[in-house]
Amino acid sequence: MSFTSEAAGALQISYTVSFPEAQAHYADIEMDIKGIAQSKLNLKMPVWTPGSYLVREFAKNVESFSAQSGGKAVDVTKVRKNVWQLNTQGVSSVKVKYRFYAFEISVRTAFIDVTHAFLSTSGMFFYPEGGLNLPSTIKIIPYKNWNKVSTSLEMVGNDPFTVKSPNYDILYDSPIEVGTQDIFDFKVGNTNYEVCMYGGGNYDKERLKKDMAKVIEEEVKIFGENPNKRYVFIVHNYVKGGGGLEHLSSTVLGATRDGYTKESTYEGFLSLVAHEHFHLWNVKRLRPIALGPFDYDNENYTTNLWIAEGFTAYYDNLTVRRTNLFPVEHYLTALAADFNTIDNTPGTKVQPVSQSSFDAWIKSYRPDENTINTGISYYNKGAVVGMMLDLEIINATQGKQSLDDVMRYMYNEYYKVKKRGYTDAEFKAAFEKFAGKKLDDFYAKYINGTDDMDYNKYLAYAGYRAFNEYEGHSIADLGIRMLPPANPAGRIKVAGVLRGTAAWVDGINVNDELVSINGVAATDPKTLMKDKNVGDKLDIVVIRDGRELTIPVTLKQTTQKKYSIQSRTDLTPQQQVVRKKWLNFN
Repeated sequence: MSFTSEAAGALQISYTVSFPEAQAHYADIEMDIKGIAQSKLNLKMPVWTPGSYLVREFAKNVESFSAQSGGKAVDVTKVRKNVWQLNTQGVSSVKVKYRFYAFEISVRTAFIDVTHAFLSTSGMFFYPEGGLNLPSTIKIIPYKNWNKVSTSLEMVGNDPFTVKSPNYDILYDSPIEVGTQDIFDFKVGNTNYEVCMYGGGNYDKERLKKDMAKVIEEEVKIFGENPNKRYVFIVHNYVKGGGGLEHLSSTVLGATRDGYTKESTYEGFLSLVAHEHFHLWNVKRLRPIALGPFDYDNENYTTNLWIAEGFTAYYDNLTVRRTNLFPVEHYLTALAADFNTIDNTPGTKVQPVSQSSFDAWIKSYRPDENTINTGISYYNKGAVVGMMLDLEIINATQGKQSLDDVMRYMYNEYYKVKKRGYTDAEFKAAFEKFAGKKLDDFYAKYINGTDDMDYNKYLAYAGYRAFNEYEGHSIADLGIRMLPPANPAGRIKVAGVLRGTAAWVDGINVNDELVSINGVAATDPKTLMKDKNVGDKLDIVVIRDGRELTIPVTLKQTTQKKYSIQSRTDLTPQQQVVRKKWLNFN
């Protein structure tokens, strides 16, 4: 009998996870499968995790894979990089055993040591081919003094170490933290929130409860409802940490252990909370049509990550601003930083943001020394596109509507009513519906094209102006990204060369080690261009592949920009209306 999804529907599956060698970063996993009716059973490991658009080949961490039934070995053949085939002729149940190595610290990969286990489920648990709709249970046997489990999965009975999932899409969207983590909770509306803190830190629980609740309340207002009854924040605190990964009813955050008492770091943490929590609507439920049902074997391509991720990046700082947890000036500084990132990335003139979304699988998560010249981040550019569309709608409707209304409309129309993802054309039509105008030109310039972004056209609606502090000044620039001295000779190493700059034109290379400029030792990145002028001709001595070379370079005007956002003093009534609507400006 060949394998079919119909046959898979009769399977009963449970897992047991133990940590006999946690110090060596291993989990031992047993997968019990009952109700087998086919002669061959394919077990598959996902190659990527939703929310992180890179094929990570999780099967590389699997070892000692074996299967038995009734105490007898079952033949196993690995038939693909992530597929193990079991010969189940005459067998109705089988116990699969394998070891999993977990030693990569990130929000999207599993990590195990003696202090805790972070189980990134999409990269650890096999599923039967054709059986993504199957339920399963996971029993955890904790290591030594571990006494807590944090996950959005439901407990089985009153046993916190046994959880269940209704299907594999839910299982793969529900990471599990096991250890001695600090846990506190709070409630927002009818939703219970659990915060799990691993790694210690100087956080103030009561302050976090209050401030996180404010952020959450502000986001619920946008969509009109919270679809979760329970939500879990898993926070990993390190000496220096950051980043996050969204899930359907939880998120994993990286944070700086002792950064909670520093204003800028704390604000950054709240923005991260806002970003990942916003995803429970935008991308986990309101999603591009390509992102679900997931193909766990291959890339899932979409041109709309500028909405899924970029708009989320727009709303993170904006949400915190709306709560008044940081002042308008801080928000505008963060917005200007996005402008800088875009305009100081030569790749913004090469790659449209829609193509950046599509190419995430081969570019965004695989940056190299030339990435800055060939691509643009759909996070930063998508966030600014969100700002521009938001201000366009607010201005066109005299403050009666905003991008919030587009997001709420799309959530209701596609997630709740049509129960499917959206196409690019459908989201464009929604923008046009609320803006009251066609956006073909906007899309041609900023979404599918590489035109310079007209920040000031849109900021002017709210009485602001982006000012480039370098404009009108003669600033000589070599055009390189540098690594500080890390070799015995104390030489600066070139990490990147920006397109169109002096270094690009005259042939400075990545990995060149700077020796001297016009006979003066080049040891301090901060003073490299001191007393240099546009048009100066320099002899730059470098070490390249162990050989000393002298490269003549003619300095050019900097291509870099440094924006600040300034307010008009004579706001019109219309600008006052737009500003108040946009930034919750009192």
